[in-house]
Amino acid sequence: MLEKLFKLSAHNTNVKTEVVAGLTTFLTMAYILFVNPDILSTTGMDKGSLFTATAISAAFGCILMGFLANFPVALAPAMGLNAFFAFTVCGSMGYTWQEALGAVFVAGLIFFGLSAFKIREWIMNSIPKNLRFGIAAGIGLFLSLIALKNAGIVVDHPATFVTLGDFTQKGPLLAAVGLFMILALEYRKVPGDVLLSVLVVTAISVAITGQEVGNLVSLPPSIAPTFWQMDFSRVMEGAMVSVIFAFVFVDLFDTSGTLLAVAQKADLVDEDGKIENVGKAMVADSGASVAGAILGSSTVTSYVESTSGIAQGGRTGLTAVVVGILFLLSLFFAPIAGLVPSYATAPALLYVAVLMMSELRHVTWDDLTEAAPVFVAALGMPLTFSIADGIGLAFITYAVGKAVTGRFKDVSGAVWLVAFVFALKLAHVF
Repeated sequence: MLEKLFKLSAHNTNVKTEVVAGLTTFLTMAYILFVNPDILSTTGMDKGSLFTATAISAAFGCILMGFLANFPVALAPAMGLNAFFAFTVCGSMGYTWQEALGAVFVAGLIFFGLSAFKIREWIMNSIPKNLRFGIAAGIGLFLSLIALKNAGIVVDHPATFVTLGDFTQKGPLLAAVGLFMILALEYRKVPGDVLLSVLVVTAISVAITGQEVGNLVSLPPSIAPTFWQMDFSRVMEGAMVSVIFAFVFVDLFDTSGTLLAVAQKADLVDEDGKIENVGKAMVADSGASVAGAILGSSTVTSYVESTSGIAQGGRTGLTAVVVGILFLLSLFFAPIAGLVPSYATAPALLYVAVLMMSELRHVTWDDLTEAAPVFVAALGMPLTFSIADGIGLAFITYAVGKAVTGRFKDVSGAVWLVAFVFALKLAHVF
């Protein structure tokens, strides 16, 4: 049955190899079970329900990807977009989490349409690659600022805006321990290094504070507090339209980049450069985001950590299905998530930020019209505390920079459109 479903022989793999690959991928991304509820609960959402929503949405996405696209890619709520959901949409912009879930749902439907009707290719080809690198780096810096704040390593200051935190407190110290642990384990290629860091720091924290630990295994928390709670009453507002655009835009490039990286590592790219079943993979990704919003989570996307499973020989959708099953089993370990403090998940955010910042090595730095928008995107997101605003400022910089240097042909219609819309937003037209 598995041979028929996943064509194992055609991909030079077997059940044992796929199971090991799935376990490896799960260990490298299971930290999301603790990090996502920790971030989204700042909006007032129920943390127990968020744990359940995170696990089920990830499981749904993985299993859908495995059976529909036969692709060895695992999915879960996206790092970066969960922070954008919590700290920008709900925090800075003042929307309720129900309204933010409505935006995620609409963005998922739009992404589904873009994938189904192959509009995605046109958009991907229209956006300059350097801007993509800058956006990835900006999200990385945005995550790092959140991580440093959650750990107490960076705190607010009335004169200088930010300053160094107090390292005599357990938060900054244990966050530093977690980060150094990830560095040591990652260097030695230990599977599940990030997850181990979260669990070890949590265990140390429990020991220091004397926090009472009950049963670590229980029935999953109820998903009722977040299930089907989307509010669509404000989706047509100008500010919310820009939020939806940001969700779609970031997910589009994040997913495309991940699928390309995984496909190349798994030898799933043909001689013409086409990725096997990429259209179905995109549909699975967008379908998972829609399901995630219904369950009560921020945008669900493909995880680049899937490459760890590929390195273990994973080549088919069975790898993704195994990851999905493991996410379902993790539902019975929800009490552990309740013990995890913010400073234990901060190192995980910093680790992801480092990976995203690595995109800057691809930037064409010797062309100022390309480098300046990258710089604006990278600094704009953390300093405005908004992924959407950082993207908008970068697009305006790119379009105007090319125009004033007489290089109009370098700017596609899509870039001009995005720049114009964000310029209107800056002018408070909507």
